[in-house]
Amino acid sequence: MRERAITGVYETVLYADDVEAMKAFYEDVLGLRLVDGPDELSAAFRLPDGGVLLVFHPGRSGQPSRAVPSHGAHGTGHVAFRIPPGTHDEWRHALLEHGVVVEREVEWPRGGRSLYVRDPAGNSVELTADEIWPA
Repeated sequence: MRERAITGVYETVLYADDVEAMKAFYEDVLGLRLVDGPDELSAAFRLPDGGVLLVFHPGRSGQPSRAVPSHGAHGTGHVAFRIPPGTHDEWRHALLEHGVVVEREVEWPRGGRSLYVRDPAGNSVELTADEIWPA
């Protein structure tokens, strides 16, 4: 008998009224691979580790009678992406070249470091190469 276990996060969802602006940010600025959309409902990006980032319009994804249960959120969210070790400075430079303001840089007590920016919907996007949580 196999042991039941959660083995990872498959999808992460952010919500935005302007899905097209989010597509441009996540594809052009962060370099994620668009695999579906964008359309009036959503856009989907495949991450290098196999996970998926979904961007949904909150009003449209919350409507009943969709193929999946309705969902949606209002207000800003947060997502953290892993970046290769030693690339914080390159990422900061690339973000600034795209006109993206680095909102904050944090040096964590365990030695980790994070860059924080905002996507077009105002979501907090963190980039870190380090293990900042206890194992």
